Amino acid sequence: MASSGVPQPLPIFDGENYDFWSIKMKTLFLSLDLWDLIEKGKSTEGNSAAVKKEQQNDAKALFYLQQAVSEAIFPRIMGATSSKQAWEILQKEFQGSSKVKTIKLQNLRREMENLKMRDSENAIQYSTRMIDLINQMRVYGETIEEERIVQKFLITLTEKYDHVVAAIEESKDLSTLTLTELMGSLQAHEQRMNRKSDETFERALQSKINLKSSDQRNKGKNHEETSMWSKKNYPPCSICKRTNHLEKDCFHKGKPQCSNCKKFGHLERYCRFKDQEQHQAHVVEEIEETLL
Repeated sequence: MASSGVPQPLPIFDGENYDFWSIKMKTLFLSLDLWDLIEKGKSTEGNSAAVKKEQQNDAKALFYLQQAVSEAIFPRIMGATSSKQAWEILQKEFQGSSKVKTIKLQNLRREMENLKMRDSENAIQYSTRMIDLINQMRVYGETIEEERIVQKFLITLTEKYDHVVAAIEESKDLSTLTLTELMGSLQAHEQRMNRKSDETFERALQSKINLKSSDQRNKGKNHEETSMWSKKNYPPCSICKRTNHLEKDCFHKGKPQCSNCKKFGHLERYCRFKDQEQHQAHVVEEIEETLL
């Protein structure tokens, strides 16, 4: 408690999650023995010391409420003259009448009925979603026993949990099994599944590495055999004079051969080296004439 007498920190209501905020504030007022003033209101008659003390406590409760709302919400209760009045203003606007609360509860019940585990969720993530929904229902007065929660959880798990659910149903007394105990069993199952998945992945990875290594060895062996074959000596080819193939397999077979550069694929009159040689000869001739 701060020196000003205000518990720190106060939960601040900004227009969202009124139900959670109201539960926290109710707990605060109960701890300070102020909840009766919120619920029943202060005495307005008499001038006794007891009445004055009650009015003083009511002012304290109203002050706490004013401090526990944001600046955007404060104007709604700034005209309230009692803590009960301020509380009811917020309750009526953000929680609604009994009819509105009944409608909200019906919607939550429908959501609970349709609730199922997603394929992408694990047990902890699914239980968090379910517990959040159950807490909202309890805010509106719904009573949900642990046995009902456990049964709902078991029948809405995905297929990958079928065998562990069957084992739990055979070995456990579902009427006394708590959600905490159930979560312990499911988490142990998930850990085993994850270990098996990791081992399977490692085996698949090692198999892939071994296969790649084998392919590389075979490739090297084939390359050596090809190299040895390519290095085999044959009689000089009558076309290109090389000794690594037969004349019938010669790449240049049937192609014209330039009498100038001796290359295959073009005739002398199309030779691109002919002009270069003539130019070089002309340069040499000019140099010789200069020297003479």
